[in-house]
Amino acid sequence: MAITAKQVKELREMTGAGMMDCKKALGQTDGDMDKAVEWLRENGLAKAAKKSGRIAAEGIVAVDVSEDGKTASIVEVNSETDFVAKNEKFQDYVAEVAAQAKTTSAADIDAFLAEPWALDTSVTVDEKLKAMIAVIGENMNIRRFAKIETEGTVVSYIHAGGKIGVLVEADTASATDAVKECLKNVAMQIAALNPKYLSSDDVDAEYKEHEKEILLAQAKNDPKNANKPDEIIEKMIIGRLNKELKEVCLLEQEYVKAENKENVKKYVESVAKAEGVSINLKSFVRFETGEGLEKKEEDFAAEVAAQMGN
Repeated sequence: MAITAKQVKELREMTGAGMMDCKKALGQTDGDMDKAVEWLRENGLAKAAKKSGRIAAEGIVAVDVSEDGKTASIVEVNSETDFVAKNEKFQDYVAEVAAQAKTTSAADIDAFLAEPWALDTSVTVDEKLKAMIAVIGENMNIRRFAKIETEGTVVSYIHAGGKIGVLVEADTASATDAVKECLKNVAMQIAALNPKYLSSDDVDAEYKEHEKEILLAQAKNDPKNANKPDEIIEKMIIGRLNKELKEVCLLEQEYVKAENKENVKKYVESVAKAEGVSINLKSFVRFETGEGLEKKEEDFAAEVAAQMGN
């Protein structure tokens, strides 16, 4: 029988399962709503979807780099609790997701979830995720991924057991041990200081203008600047903006291990000179678990009171 959009919508609202899963369930049960609910439950899909209302803001970041250092991936997979994030089964699964991301041709997360799961092509990445949710019993989410392919080399770094992950890409003719160590040090810098741009050349004019407006307002609201001419205030603002850019641009940041306050660019140049090769930092990716996600604050006392009917 033909399955209507209204039936799919009703089943989705009843179970919280995905639209395509609801359509499939109705097709498998000839449109019988009750049997469709049971079908979803039996396949672990209703259980997984019901949990989707709970916020998955914990989890880990994982990376996967090819042996030749030419291809690398980074993924963030979220869980609801830190307890699950530390679970070996969860961590093994995230490593598998990173391996999948290293070979994917997907341009976004929706396309990635729709492609066949490499370890079992009879299911999609999304279906494998739902199966893992059913096994682990907690909402999980493949939040994002990134992939780097290069003629140079890629180095990765994982901090705090997967709380932060970094990939660094560089153009270099020879990836010696010293070069790889240099790039690893740069990756640690990125993990620690969280730059937003590779260099000040990458900062768009709109961002700079916006920051200048904020700095101008700050300067004019400072009583100490009340009698200063506009051209002096303008120079002050330019100075402050340049100082701010040094903090958010990787190459201009002071290298954390520097003894003479050299910046990252100078550090990389010194290693390149010592090794007799060129090293040109090209790009980086930094994922931090849960960044930008609002974590649900659980009020335990209120929860207990609600359960007791008070």
